[in-house]
Amino acid sequence: MVTIAIPHRFDGGKNRQGSIVIAHRGAAGYRPEHTLASYELAAQLGADFLEPDLVVTSDGVLVCRHEPEIGDTTDVARHPEFASRKTTKILDGKAVTGWFTEDFTLAELKTLRVVERLPHIRQHNTLFNGRYEIPTFQEMLDLRARLSEALRRELGVYPETKHPTFFSNAGLPLEPRLLEILRRNRLNRPDAPVFVQSFEVTSLTQLREAGLRTKSVQLLAASGAPFDTVTAGSGPTYADLSTPDGLRGIAHYAQGIGPDKLQVIPRKADGTLGCTTTLVIDAHHAGLLVHPYTFRAENNFLPVDYQSAAVPTDYGRAIDEQITYLRAGLDGLFTDQADIGVIARAEFRATTPASG
Repeated sequence: MVTIAIPHRFDGGKNRQGSIVIAHRGAAGYRPEHTLASYELAAQLGADFLEPDLVVTSDGVLVCRHEPEIGDTTDVARHPEFASRKTTKILDGKAVTGWFTEDFTLAELKTLRVVERLPHIRQHNTLFNGRYEIPTFQEMLDLRARLSEALRRELGVYPETKHPTFFSNAGLPLEPRLLEILRRNRLNRPDAPVFVQSFEVTSLTQLREAGLRTKSVQLLAASGAPFDTVTAGSGPTYADLSTPDGLRGIAHYAQGIGPDKLQVIPRKADGTLGCTTTLVIDAHHAGLLVHPYTFRAENNFLPVDYQSAAVPTDYGRAIDEQITYLRAGLDGLFTDQADIGVIARAEFRATTPASG
């Protein structure tokens, strides 16, 4: 394992306003996720970083999808020419039935159109069903470059290797493809506005050993273990990684953690927000940044005491929730509604005395 230093000219992912706002799958609260339209809107709403989840096609091209299975996020079921591609695979130990990106060429995927993944929660987003293609990672990076120029600020990119063990076992490893694209786009630099993230330790350590020079982030979960650990039959659980010793171990190959937000402030039995844990303090003591996921505006995703009504799809007190979490010392947060993150950050900064 290799430790990489963050140079002084890079401020740890912060900008002058404070912690960074990471557009989770783009502006997923307003447009179908992982589309160029979603990424573009997120940038226009003030996001600092755009987050593409990366999977791969049968001809080895990285594309932006939350999962390799695309039945819930595209119109593939309406394409009779692909009916025979429907299958069941074991994805991280669970049987999943549907259509998988690694069974399609890029040209075939480009004939599909994206649909809203949560139509019952985000009915507004269904207005845009069928209007957007699945973008490649390169297309997303090209958009990022154009938007950086148009908006006169450098947008960051925060790619995730999705299910890397699954793709490695399929003979389509994500890591060399990701590294090659970053190099080709001159983004494999310690001072580049890039965080590479993964739930699997092996994916991040392999990238580092292969020459990754950007920042990287170990994703955590409130339960379970990285699937590479499960596959190996030994290794740390997410609980192990979240301890002070575990965090110090992460610091050997990554510069930050991306925990479930409930690991920072859990909820009580009645669904209200509880007390802050020591995770942020422990991570900072280990020299790690903390970027928890995922902040969403709808009541369905909010603590009971931050909900506005019993209607799950209505917006609740999402700004207040994010301010409460920012008070815990976050270095950034993942949100489906980047504008809410920007407002929460500004209000937090306005009420927080400047340090130093």
